[in-house]
Amino acid sequence: MLLPADSLAPEWLVVPDDANDLATGVWPASAVRDGDGALAIAGVSAPELVRTYGTPLLVLDEDEVRGRARRFRVAFDRAAADNGTTAQVYYAGKAFLCTTVARWVIDEGLRIDVCTGGELAVALAAGVAPRSLGFHGNNKSVAELERAVEVGVGTIVVDSAIEIERLAAITARTGATQRVMVRVISGVHAETHDFLATAHEDQKFGFPLPEAEAAVARIREIEGLDFAGLHCHIGSQIFGVAGFRESASRVLDLHAALLEDGPVPQLNLGGGFGIAYTRVDDPTPIEELAGAIVSAVADDCAARGIPVPALSFEPGRAIVGTAGVTLYEVGTTKDVTVASGAVRRYVSVDGGMSDNARPALYGAQYSARLASRVGTGEPRLSRVVGKHCESGDIVVDHEYLPDDLVPGDLLAVPATGAYCAPLSSNYNHVPRPPIVAVRDGRATVIVRGETMDDVLARDAGIEGADAPEGEQ
Repeated sequence: MLLPADSLAPEWLVVPDDANDLATGVWPASAVRDGDGALAIAGVSAPELVRTYGTPLLVLDEDEVRGRARRFRVAFDRAAADNGTTAQVYYAGKAFLCTTVARWVIDEGLRIDVCTGGELAVALAAGVAPRSLGFHGNNKSVAELERAVEVGVGTIVVDSAIEIERLAAITARTGATQRVMVRVISGVHAETHDFLATAHEDQKFGFPLPEAEAAVARIREIEGLDFAGLHCHIGSQIFGVAGFRESASRVLDLHAALLEDGPVPQLNLGGGFGIAYTRVDDPTPIEELAGAIVSAVADDCAARGIPVPALSFEPGRAIVGTAGVTLYEVGTTKDVTVASGAVRRYVSVDGGMSDNARPALYGAQYSARLASRVGTGEPRLSRVVGKHCESGDIVVDHEYLPDDLVPGDLLAVPATGAYCAPLSSNYNHVPRPPIVAVRDGRATVIVRGETMDDVLARDAGIEGADAPEGEQ
């Protein structure tokens, strides 16, 4: 007996009353269907965008990014003031960084966190004041550290004893003084994918709590280093505040001990605040997060009889993720009968893991909607897949789409503003797509799409290609 396709759906996925609806919180606030039934973002329709820029295409809602950045800043400012301290919010550039986005978040009163020399270069190219930058990374090279010290990066978050000695040598040679924080591992494991959790002991980041005190003592010995405090990050895509509370409590034990030998001005609790990728995701509102986390820190400080330090936080995905929507063109559809007898519909699009590696990397779930028109068919359980030569090239694992979807239709995948572009590749020699910002009915290219000439330009075997210096 053949089973219905719905038997293949995960328990969390419900059949929508309307397979054309745009779930609140998953899409940018400006996303609507226009008079023709097409998806429009910030007043620009998907078909219009595709006619101009082609597919795949990453669309970023500028007001969504700015509004979320502003909400984070205001929420943490208010929570900090209510508890007798101050707060700084850094945008975690690894989520997505280009010069335009860097300027947006700086305009909204944020600082920027970078974790490589490349991200540092982008921030500087955007005109960001170096003192507004924090520099992370578990393996910063000597050259990267030298550049950071040279330009006057506000804070370097040290991750190992070797890095402390590298900075000691650089500051001794240059006469500079560099502000540093020490990244510690609190041992709190965020309720997320193992590859996204960064505060359990068996991983590459930071100092275990028992070793951090010695690292701080060494920094305090070095004339050119200014110890600014402790840093901890427990993971990504986190809902709720329980993990932040527990991690802060453990780090504050070390913070209190360090106060006996000198000031510990700041505590950075990282980021990892989650967003909605599907309609069942329920991220904690920014204001609730800020109030609960800062109040917990203040209560723990009061219990220890110590002052509340200045606080800092590093949201990335929660600022830019929901602002992004990726547009694809449907190429083929195929119904496949699986072992149970149920039939799964495969919808192939003209992008895939080269522009969104997250589903292949760690099983990330996404949503999708028909973007060029309103579908009139019944909701049909579908799997959206890419064009790459990999069976794991899945864009959206489970979604209900109208069953009248056909080749040539446009499909939109929301919540792609974070980590999709940074993780993109030229797998199968596919050019990376352009990124356009939309606002007030206008679209502007903020990252140029690659051409096939761009992809071939690095192949030194092509006649006329420029070989690297010294390899003529």
